[in-house]
Amino acid sequence: MRHANEALRDRLQNLFVNNKDKVSPEVGELFTNWVENRSNGDVTLDIYKKLMPLLENDKSDMAEEIKELENYIVKQSSWIFGGDGWAYDIGFGGLDHVIANNQDINILVLDTEVYSNTGGQSSKSAPTGSIAKFTASGKDGKKKDLGAIAMSYGHVYVAQISHGASQAQVMKAISEAEAYPGPSLILAYSPCIAHAIKGGLTNSGNQAKLATECGYWPTYRFDPRLEAEGKNPFKIDSKAPNWDRYKEFLMNEARYAQLVDINPEKAEELFEANLNEAKRRYKMYTRYESMDYSATE
Repeated sequence: MRHANEALRDRLQNLFVNNKDKVSPEVGELFTNWVENRSNGDVTLDIYKKLMPLLENDKSDMAEEIKELENYIVKQSSWIFGGDGWAYDIGFGGLDHVIANNQDINILVLDTEVYSNTGGQSSKSAPTGSIAKFTASGKDGKKKDLGAIAMSYGHVYVAQISHGASQAQVMKAISEAEAYPGPSLILAYSPCIAHAIKGGLTNSGNQAKLATECGYWPTYRFDPRLEAEGKNPFKIDSKAPNWDRYKEFLMNEARYAQLVDINPEKAEELFEANLNEAKRRYKMYTRYESMDYSATE
């Protein structure tokens, strides 16, 4: 379907290019502006609003063909929404295939770190020490780094966001992903009822904020377009973590706090492993951010 839509937009481009000198200067300027900005949703929407009234009473074959294709003037926004059970586990092969194909598609993963819709089973997104079905005594393995996997392709826009930490960063990442002319993947920290947050989900915003502040969920953006400018495409948006508050974050959620009663022999060991993995991952991100992408002679 996407290939068919792009073919129809190519027809529009041919119409605009071949007729820009045969119409009024005002319409010709809109044709040229569309050709130069066909991948920009805001610009093409503005062009649509100005162009269609000008063609309303035009009965030429050119105008009639443009009217038939008017639904393709505005650059369409395509988004896929899913949870971590789909993105990290059962649907990973499909997600990987989509981003590898380098199509202009946006993917938002609502990462609850557990299979929220199918009974609360542990997923590959679940961190070390978390309690869920199939990891009732605390998960031994690490959380899969889906963002790093996507970034390894080099052509995928990737962002990690937290609504509680910075709504401005959330909007910036979504806007950049929408504008990026290729696949984009946004990982959104998503507090869930399965986390059993102290005080209930009404405290989810504060807990999401703490998740970022303590280093559990750092926020970042990876924009491949910057590499062509000799700039580092990776940027950590959150401040340096306050690791002293990490245990506080874990103990705010029963999926971690209950481990002390369920598996007291290994609780501290798993909590320490969780913290060490967060530190290792953050150190890796700082290395990404320090890489030199300037042109070499």
